[in-house]
Amino acid sequence: MAKTNFQYEKRQRELEKKKKAEEKARRKLEAKSKPEGEQDADEAGYDTPEDAPPVQE
Repeated sequence: MAKTNFQYEKRQRELEKKKKAEEKARRKLEAKSKPEGEQDADEAGYDTPEDAPPVQE
């Protein structure tokens, strides 16, 4: 029976955590650069802008 390569698995988990942290930091930076009150459909929880409710102006 083959042994489990724990170092490989740990490295994969660390890479996934790093990727998620970078994505979160990127989203945070983008949100900071947008004007107050402006929000993308994906940030509001919608898959596509077409699914989002109409904008009231």
